[in-house]
Amino acid sequence: MYGMTKADLPDWVSSEVFRYLEHTTAQVPIRKLARKADCHASTILRQIRRLEQRREDPLVDGALQHLSQVYYETQKTARERIAKSYFCEEDAARCLTLLSHPGSVLVAGRGMAKAVILREIAREMHKAVLDLRMAEVLALLDWVSCFSSGKVYRYRITREGRLALAALIAEAEERRRHREESTTQSGLAGRIGPFGQKEPGAGKRARYGLQETPLQTLARLVDRDGNPFLSLEMVRAGERIREDFELAQIGQHVAHERAIFAGGAVERDPQRYGGPARDAFQRTSAALCALGPGLSDIALRCCCHLEGLEAAERDLGWSARSGKIVLRIALEQLAQHYAELPPRSQMIG
Repeated sequence: MYGMTKADLPDWVSSEVFRYLEHTTAQVPIRKLARKADCHASTILRQIRRLEQRREDPLVDGALQHLSQVYYETQKTARERIAKSYFCEEDAARCLTLLSHPGSVLVAGRGMAKAVILREIAREMHKAVLDLRMAEVLALLDWVSCFSSGKVYRYRITREGRLALAALIAEAEERRRHREESTTQSGLAGRIGPFGQKEPGAGKRARYGLQETPLQTLARLVDRDGNPFLSLEMVRAGERIREDFELAQIGQHVAHERAIFAGGAVERDPQRYGGPARDAFQRTSAALCALGPGLSDIALRCCCHLEGLEAAERDLGWSARSGKIVLRIALEQLAQHYAELPPRSQMIG
């Protein structure tokens, strides 16, 4: 079994697990593995011992045993067929999302055909059944860790699991955003849909710039009590100022318009804009002026220019993780600003 390579295993299998399988299943000497990895043999030995100790966990043991059987004891065509159904990023993200809620635990045990995720919601216990193979992968990747053993084993999501969940969500949102941006040559997927309260006799109007934004990603965050970090009104206010911003700069050079908005210049002759673009420019300027310095900076960067919070904090010279709080305050005031406008001004167009 000297013909196996890392490429023959799934992408999510780490090099450490591959070397462990090569040594224990394919009987490859430790020194040969060390030469291939360009490291000392003692390093490979420590990795093998560490994984051997983790096999006390039934999920880790099951994952290693399954990998050994599938990828070392079956034909190549069978390996390729099984690999397609062995691990799914969408299923992993769904399981990690459930486990990220406070008090959620994953329950599994030796001899159990399935694993269960238990959550307490409003004093009622909710359960979600997942495939045992998926639970084994989560444990092998150290995305969940066992905190209670006995007849059944209980697991909680780890720090690595939360980081992996954020990465999986970011990748999914990036793919979704790419699909939406590619629907038209301009990169904007125009849609028809209501915004806020419906007015009597009001028809549906076109919406601009509705691809996935950093604001919508931030809106999925929840606190320890499960309450959303941003309210629906805050998210709508952030989307509203971005729609006005993009409509105002249609037909204009993006870099030139950015300098105008960032400099707070509102003295530009509005007659040089035409129709809806002129009105959108005035609404955007009024909203930024209502926020004032500091709040308008973070709102302009994150809502209009779609900059990430880390980049905005770095450019503004703020401390880490402070932008999230300041942006929330800005969106709260922005929502109050739009709420005070006449009903007919609640939409663009």
